[in-house]
Amino acid sequence: MPRHVDHRFQINLRGVIDLLSHHLYSSPGVYVRELLQNATDAIRARQLLEPGHTGTVRVELIEKQDGGPPTLLFSDDGVGLTEEEIHRFLATIGESSKREALAERRNDFIGQFGIGLLSCFMVCDELLVVTRSVKGDGRTMEWRGRHDGTYSVRPSEHPLAQPGTQVFLVARQDTVELFTPERVRQLALHYGGLLPFPILLTADGSTSRINTEGAPWRRQYESSSDRRAALLAYGREVFGSDFIDCIPLKASSGDVEGVAFVLPFSPHYNAKQKHRVYLKNMLLSESAENLLPDWAFFVKCVVNANELRPTASRESFYENDTLAKARESLGQALRRYLTELAKDDPRALQRLISLHGLSVKALALDDDDFYRLVIGWLPFETSLGMMTLADYRKQNSTVRYVSSLDDFRQVARVAAAQGLCVVNAAYTYDTDLIEKLARVFPDAQVEPFSAAELPQSFEELTLDERESVFPLIRAAELALQPFRCDVAVKKFRPKEVPTLYSSDAEGAFRRDAERARDESDDLYGSMMDSMLGAAPGSDRPLLTFNFLNPVVRKLAGVKDRALMKVSVEMLYVQALLLGHRPLSAKEMALLNQGLLGLIAAQLDGGGEDSGRGGMH
Repeated sequence: MPRHVDHRFQINLRGVIDLLSHHLYSSPGVYVRELLQNATDAIRARQLLEPGHTGTVRVELIEKQDGGPPTLLFSDDGVGLTEEEIHRFLATIGESSKREALAERRNDFIGQFGIGLLSCFMVCDELLVVTRSVKGDGRTMEWRGRHDGTYSVRPSEHPLAQPGTQVFLVARQDTVELFTPERVRQLALHYGGLLPFPILLTADGSTSRINTEGAPWRRQYESSSDRRAALLAYGREVFGSDFIDCIPLKASSGDVEGVAFVLPFSPHYNAKQKHRVYLKNMLLSESAENLLPDWAFFVKCVVNANELRPTASRESFYENDTLAKARESLGQALRRYLTELAKDDPRALQRLISLHGLSVKALALDDDDFYRLVIGWLPFETSLGMMTLADYRKQNSTVRYVSSLDDFRQVARVAAAQGLCVVNAAYTYDTDLIEKLARVFPDAQVEPFSAAELPQSFEELTLDERESVFPLIRAAELALQPFRCDVAVKKFRPKEVPTLYSSDAEGAFRRDAERARDESDDLYGSMMDSMLGAAPGSDRPLLTFNFLNPVVRKLAGVKDRALMKVSVEMLYVQALLLGHRPLSAKEMALLNQGLLGLIAAQLDGGGEDSGRGGMH
């Protein structure tokens, strides 16, 4: 059998550094984060051995006398490395000095990949690490690594007085701008501003502490208003924008704590908000997208997580059960905020929903949980005025709605007078939101409403009243027979409305099709005839005369049948116009003829010899 030989992969360090700088890390400035991260982990590792140890990170800029590129020195008083650990961890990509401890205390450390130190090669060609371990023989060791992949290890000629690590970086000519005092301070504050131990910067002969304030949500304030003002000021500083409110965030899963800021504008509900997240008080990312539920599009947040697992680039979190539970807990915090607003400050909630109205509605259609959360608070126009759906359902067992603005205009006034509350669901998303109600809440009753249902609630006439309007009914039936419209006389409010034209959805479709046929050429007209012939039959539209209206009662007593006919025709056309129904060619002709007839009748009544020809 042929002999199998194992070979080692050959690593091109230049290629790895190019991969880091162009694909893994967002900018060369992250080298400061990686150095802070290593120092932080070293301090925490020492605290496991010496619980009383506090720890300090020192950053010093050393200027060259000859004007050459400056040197940056990062020092920590952490656990340090032994010679054996140097060979294992600094010279092997993928190893980590935290890996052994991580088996038992994974959450004590930020880094898990042992490649962070390579980020320094994005800004320098050579790296010097001087370290003394608390566990070793007291020797101080030097590790010198070069960007070509070579390194050397030897005892240091300058022993450290105490355990810890020093990292020396000499800036390349093309990265000098990252080694100025202002830039180093800005980067250290940006990444390590929430760290619990001091970061001291020495430059130009003076030393000062960089991280002085810590996380604003952990501070004590004299009042809740002071706390809110401080948090909003912090949000403005972090994101460069004013916010309308702030929401405390806390999740036991992942040990997450922070604050969410309510946006002052309405983004698209599909837009992913980018959040600033810290891992164990070290800035992890300014563009994390997977920390909050998708429906939380109306907030940006700043949080610190102690027990979530970072990705290889340490700029986001791995999707796992811990993150999923943390996301759910943070979503619950946002839900509680909305619930408390509804109870304590409904106006503020209404302002928020008004500001983010379309986005809230669109997401409610896509997300059942979010729908359950907000649907009761969404305002709808009704025949009895604006009201939330929750208030509507308190007063009505069935949610009745119309899906077109014309239908709502037709029924609103009359329905309100009868005490019927009908929702105008003609606006964007409203019909879908109303119809979804019964699917999400099985006890909800939802029904489309049409003008055809209104006459059923009207009061019937007495026998004597029916006899008095019989001539009107006969004349109206004859006048409206060409328009396939039935007639009724009932009592309804408001009494100022003389007639109501009503039809069901199929009747409205047939009417529009007939109008289109009459106004089109022969070919299209024949097509419409075929469509109308194949369409299922529907109830005829109904013109209901209001007996409470004085004009109707007076018309019922008119003896002149021609005057009654033209009056009926005019009331029919008026009812169509009030219902925002487009007039067909025949109805337009009826309007013109009727107006001329009424003018002629008025002139005739005034003694002019014009006859009654226009009335027929």
